Amino acid sequence: MAAMKEIYEKAGLFYLGKDVDRESFEPTDVLTLLKSKNFTTHAAIIGMTGSGKTGLGIDILEEAAIDNIPAIVIDPKGDMGDLCLTDPEFRAESFLPWVRDDAEAKGEDPAELAAKTAKMWKEGIESWGQDSERVARFHRVKKRIYTPGSRAGIPIDLMSSLEIPPREILDDPDDLAAYLQSTVTGLLALLDIDADPMESKEYILLAQIIRRAWEAGESPRIETLVGQILNPPFKKIGVLPLESFYPEKDRFKLATRFNSVIASPNFVNWLSGESLEIQKLLYDEEGKAGIAIFSIAHLGDEERMFFVTLLLNKLIAWMRRQSGSNRLKMLLYMDEIYGFFPPVKNPPSKEPMITLLKQARAYGIGIVLSTQNPVDLDYKGLANIGTWCIGRLQTTQDIERVIDGLGGKVGSSFDRKEIARLLANLKKRTFFLKSAHLDDIRLFGTRWVMSYLKGPLKKEEISSLMSGERVASQGEEELRKASKEDGSFHTQAPLLDSSVMQYFETDPSGKNRYRPYLAARASVAFHDQRRGIDREREVDLWLDLTTVDSPDWESADRETEEFDRWPAKAPRHAAFRDLPAFVLEDRGLKKSTAALKDHLYRQERLELYRCRRLKMESEPEESESDFRIRVQDRLEDLKDEAIEKLQERYGKQEERLKDQLKRALDRVEKEQTDQTSSLISVGASLLGALFGHTTATKVSTTINRGTRVLKERGDLSRAQERVEEIREKIENLESELEEKIDEISQKYSLDQYPIEQFAIRPRKSDIQIKALAVAWRPEL
Repeated sequence: MAAMKEIYEKAGLFYLGKDVDRESFEPTDVLTLLKSKNFTTHAAIIGMTGSGKTGLGIDILEEAAIDNIPAIVIDPKGDMGDLCLTDPEFRAESFLPWVRDDAEAKGEDPAELAAKTAKMWKEGIESWGQDSERVARFHRVKKRIYTPGSRAGIPIDLMSSLEIPPREILDDPDDLAAYLQSTVTGLLALLDIDADPMESKEYILLAQIIRRAWEAGESPRIETLVGQILNPPFKKIGVLPLESFYPEKDRFKLATRFNSVIASPNFVNWLSGESLEIQKLLYDEEGKAGIAIFSIAHLGDEERMFFVTLLLNKLIAWMRRQSGSNRLKMLLYMDEIYGFFPPVKNPPSKEPMITLLKQARAYGIGIVLSTQNPVDLDYKGLANIGTWCIGRLQTTQDIERVIDGLGGKVGSSFDRKEIARLLANLKKRTFFLKSAHLDDIRLFGTRWVMSYLKGPLKKEEISSLMSGERVASQGEEELRKASKEDGSFHTQAPLLDSSVMQYFETDPSGKNRYRPYLAARASVAFHDQRRGIDREREVDLWLDLTTVDSPDWESADRETEEFDRWPAKAPRHAAFRDLPAFVLEDRGLKKSTAALKDHLYRQERLELYRCRRLKMESEPEESESDFRIRVQDRLEDLKDEAIEKLQERYGKQEERLKDQLKRALDRVEKEQTDQTSSLISVGASLLGALFGHTTATKVSTTINRGTRVLKERGDLSRAQERVEEIREKIENLESELEEKIDEISQKYSLDQYPIEQFAIRPRKSDIQIKALAVAWRPEL
């Protein structure tokens, strides 16, 4: 086992199983190892139900996680949550919740089945040269199951805003058009509207609204779209008047359909939870890679399409901000691609998927797609997939389609008939492997996965697994905070000096019970000419005036809200909490403004990080974990460069030794031939002497030949010693190379490159208070 681990645990290799003999279809001792960087050219897994697709997909994700390569997993069926089911100690009680359903179905005692399963899984893993230490390494990787539109797992706040894409997309007309198209078609998919970007009025209207908001630097909330559909911020579409192109009564119908979605009881599950930030999904605060699993089995078809489209767009936006790389930096795995990437139709998810398949390689992003049939994949995408793993297929027609997709004759030793024979006889968990990075086609059987393959997880099982990972939404936090407080309401709004602006948020519940806040919007500028930093930060603060008796901005909350667009007039039949005296006495809120400016001067810092050894500094607003990842990427590049130079240098030495070995082997072969000839000659002479056909002279010649045989034996022995000597040098050279590679890996370890924090302070003159007012918000 130790020798096997030394082979497959080398950096940059994925251990997927063992090669299978093409005649007997039995596994050999040859390990199936693929370079991780080869997955940047993407991969497809094809096979019928029961072929072992899920196991192979989990194999790939496990290998990536062990190598600190993060992954995003889109899981339409619910199988991939099995990645969370590991226990390095193989305790029966750990397996008990996972086998309970099977035990009931089989009429077995759950505890006994759990013990048997734990034993079976331990033995299975060890039979493939793996051990509990390897399982523990994978077990420590952070794995989270997200359930958009549901609170079974970790909820995702998808609908709060349609965020502005990064500058890299905004500055590229083609990228922006594709991003906008998939965003709008995804939104319309929620309403089950199959929109044609060229003809659909719904599409053109929404695209105009969203594009104009992005150009204005705004991220429109989906709730505001309803109002803007009714009253768009423009009067023309193209050269036509808005009313001629899309009359108000028709826009009202569209707004009503959106409103019905928003008013749905389930809609609240789309409005709270963690934000869909790709960087935070991929890495934890310490920069360690994780696996983010998006389970969408509970969603309807329209909701699935909307979510997948939004997620792919977010990934593209994140990708555009990354530096180029020729090594694998992350994986996007999608189980059961059917319906999301078809060859004929153009669903919203298709355009961003094609973009990723074409462009993600340059950024070190690998995509792995799994499906039951190759006809589920768009032909444009097939040309961008470099590795194919094909398992058992249902019909002869499916086999023919696969062969056509592979191009008929593939590889140096396989023709069409041979491929058809192999595909027709594949066993379960055996795959036909074709890769642009391999010289020939191979068959391989997948290794035993470290995760327990339970099958699709139920909602309650996901809930149990993620119970410790959930975070309360902001709305839930505010609800708890409000429930602890008490106070009286007044039917008259407090009278304030005319120099103090007041704004009133509309209460959708109609209760109109208001709580006062000091709402502030400020800008803080940071300048550092040497570093080329000229950054302005917007700061929005909300100070709850029911909890303070002075402008104590230390206790204010940060929340972005355009309060100065709210009505400046109080609604009728409203009730208001008291205002503290310091607000009533603060004409023009001058004291509060001065206190705010002092607070921002003391507290606001542009936090930066640096690695002195690499002479690297973080970008403004770049988090420590993001900078740590960038440093680690740089170290990986330096390590790869150093190893490549080392391998090139040692490769030349190895070539010289191999050339010497070839000449030495040729010498051995020659000496063996000469010795054999001499022995035959001596033997013939001796036989002649025995039968009286040899003269004295010939006897003397025979003796001389015998002497030469002895000499040739010595020459052969020396030649053989020379062969062994060269072979030993080659082995020593390989060992020395391994030691040098280990030294390089240690040299470029992140632990050897400390990261420290420093900060840039603002000048008081660079702090501007743009708006400060009393803002009234509905009491929860």
